[in-house]
Amino acid sequence: MTLVPAYGRDYKSKKDVLADFNAGKDFVIADFSSPYDGKPANKQDLTNEKRIHIRYKKLTQICVVRG
Repeated sequence: MTLVPAYGRDYKSKKDVLADFNAGKDFVIADFSSPYDGKPANKQDLTNEKRIHIRYKKLTQICVVRG
């Protein structure tokens, strides 16, 4: 599953991405294979996912989070 920051947020570092993800902030699902593509989600919503990719730094970097 791939996520992008919601509400116009962007991050400059992996540390900032992980801090907000672990704090439960919303990200948008950007996964065309998912029926939830385009919907907001947070860490609590994604407990069944084994691997999550979060794009940041103007969508040029990827942070991998294991569920």
